[in-house]
Amino acid sequence: MALLWTRLAILGLITMATMQPQISLAADADPLQDFCVKDTNQQLHVNGFPCKDPAQVQASDFASAVLKNPGNTSNGLGVAVTAANALNFAGLNTQGVSVARIDFAKNGLNPPHVHPRASEILFLAQGTLLVGFVTSTPENKLFAQTINAGELFIFPRGLVHFQLNVGYGTAVAFSGFNSQNQGTSQVAKALFASNPPIDDAVLEKALQLSAADVQHLRSLISKT
Repeated sequence: MALLWTRLAILGLITMATMQPQISLAADADPLQDFCVKDTNQQLHVNGFPCKDPAQVQASDFASAVLKNPGNTSNGLGVAVTAANALNFAGLNTQGVSVARIDFAKNGLNPPHVHPRASEILFLAQGTLLVGFVTSTPENKLFAQTINAGELFIFPRGLVHFQLNVGYGTAVAFSGFNSQNQGTSQVAKALFASNPPIDDAVLEKALQLSAADVQHLRSLISKT
C-alpha cells in the first residue's frame, strides 16, 4: 500500500510539472485569483462553479479522500472509474486539473471513450494493461501498447481510447487530466444508450446493422 501511494504522489508531481511552464496550454481557462473553492450552496449556472466566500474557505476544502478506496468492479465490464474533479472536490474549481482512479477486475475493460475537455496521462500502479487510442479521420490510426506497473501512457485530448486488463490479476491505475472536469463519453453508450435514443435508421445506416442487431446492442449496452 505504501508503494501504491508513493506512485500516486509521483503522478501528482508529474501533473503539477505539466502545469507550470506551459499553463497557457491547459484545457481550462487560467484562474484569476489564488483559488475559487466551489460554493455548493449556489444555484447559478456558469462555466465552472461559483466561488465560495474566501473568508469561509478552510484547509479541508483542498483535501479529499475520494480516491482512497477501490471501486466496485462487479459489473459487466469489470471496471470502476472513480473521479476526483470539481464536481466532487470543491478545491479543484478553476485549478485546471483533476484525477481519476481506475480499478480493473481480471480481464476488466475501460471501454472506448473520449474526454472532450482534456488530455489524459495514465500511471499504472498495479498490474498490466493493454492501452491505446485512435487518431481522427481519415487516418484512424491505432496506437496501442502493453504497459506494466510503474509506467505511463498519454491519451491526447478528444481521441477515442481504452484500457484492457491483460495481466494475471487485478490492476489499478491513476489518471491525471488538464481540466477540472474532463468530461467522459463512452462510444457504445453514446450510440446505443442515449436519452432520447438515436433513431434506429441512423444506426442501421451508419453501422450497416439490421434492425434486430440495433435492438440487441441496445439491450446489451444498457446493462453495462
